[in-house]
Amino acid sequence: MLDAKRIHPRDNVAVALRELCRGERALDVTLSCDVPAGHKFALVSIALGEDVVKYGCPIGRATKAIGPGEWVHSHNLATKLSGQQAYAYAPEEPRPAPPLRAAFQGYLRPDGRAGIRNEVWVVPTVGCVNRIAQALAAKAHARRPEGVDGVYAFPHPYGCSQLGQDQATTQALLAGLCRHPNAGGVLVLGLGCENNNVQAFQEATGLRPSERLRFLSAQEVADEEQAGLEALEALMALAAGDRRQSLDLRYLCLGMKCGGSDGYSGISANPLLGALADGLCAAGGSCLLTEVPEMFGAEELLMARCASREIFEQTVELINGFKAYFGRYGQPVYENPSPGNRAGGITTLEEKSLGCVQKGGSAPVRGVLSLGQAVGGPGLQLLCAPGNDLVSSTALCASGAQLLLFTTGRGTPFGAPAPVLKLASNSRLARAKPHWVDYDAGPLLQGQAMEQALAELLALVLETASGRQTCSERMGCREIALF
Repeated sequence: MLDAKRIHPRDNVAVALRELCRGERALDVTLSCDVPAGHKFALVSIALGEDVVKYGCPIGRATKAIGPGEWVHSHNLATKLSGQQAYAYAPEEPRPAPPLRAAFQGYLRPDGRAGIRNEVWVVPTVGCVNRIAQALAAKAHARRPEGVDGVYAFPHPYGCSQLGQDQATTQALLAGLCRHPNAGGVLVLGLGCENNNVQAFQEATGLRPSERLRFLSAQEVADEEQAGLEALEALMALAAGDRRQSLDLRYLCLGMKCGGSDGYSGISANPLLGALADGLCAAGGSCLLTEVPEMFGAEELLMARCASREIFEQTVELINGFKAYFGRYGQPVYENPSPGNRAGGITTLEEKSLGCVQKGGSAPVRGVLSLGQAVGGPGLQLLCAPGNDLVSSTALCASGAQLLLFTTGRGTPFGAPAPVLKLASNSRLARAKPHWVDYDAGPLLQGQAMEQALAELLALVLETASGRQTCSERMGCREIALF
């Protein structure tokens, strides 16, 4: 059993792969104190003020002198992050990955995109009709015909008493759900008197009624339940005629996400997603990377991979714009990591970010998307959204991700409009929560070859894209949260 891991040759700390005790030897260093599993210890002497290096990059500065074998955490390590900064365009030579060769069984939609589910969705324009939307979805779900995977509503508290960009963002996110390829039909349900009423929503988004997209204002009909069920019956009848067909990976868009990360996330589950992202992008598919505040401290790695100066400048705007958002409210840009992250061994935001961006692999950055903006083509694209799990997962779905891959070291049961595959960064979590976790990336910590893990994960992704339910789907977990 491996005891510790040094991630990069430049690192002056290593990660404990199990709980280590004072006096033990690990990587030729004698530990001077106990080190919890997933936490860091010094490999060499680190002077006061000197950079602590992990992933080959600084993750903060030492707040006191640290001796070899000493536990490194919040008692002797602090962030170096501050506000906005200037960046230089210094592109690196791309490192092309071999394309993955595979196919899945999906639903080809009229707009040329593919769905991996054939569902009917009810999207409220305003929180006032949430209960009606949920009741309609439940009744239609119970009587859905063969070929329709389910009928689901996505309640939220917004759509009225919103102004300007606030309302525009709500409209963009809801419109993204209305266009999602996993939905074979959508009913947009409004009240009638809200700011985001059906007409206003249509004018703002360009959406228009069609066979597969119906609109209903509850105040304008005598019996909103009857009218709603009639619309859903018509949508289900159309969707029931859809059939899966073999599609190559060019039709797949994956949303990459992490939450409840621990000290293992950046060396097991996240690099595994990165390998998948590289192979998928090389095959002509697309991947979305978000959680912008969890890029702080690692953003220059992404900027060096931008495919053009224009994309580089958009990435700079993405990063500095989010930092300015924190600043407008008097908050530090390094508000992360969370208490669970710290308990799992992550000390600073730089450390969390450097582990987080591993999910994007090494593929060139091909685009930068705003909230609600649809994925614009193949390759890796950065999406503007915060780190909050529900909010960023909703944003990934609104931009068109048919499947989310979510890595976690702590575990979570949540779900999103699109299926969510949960990857545990450690085997302890996978054993403890088999009803939450779809894949155990823990064996990578004990020497499993990345090629073997990638083959296993790809097989699971293809099965899921072809209809296999995820844990969160089986639990009935489907939520949205709007930023």
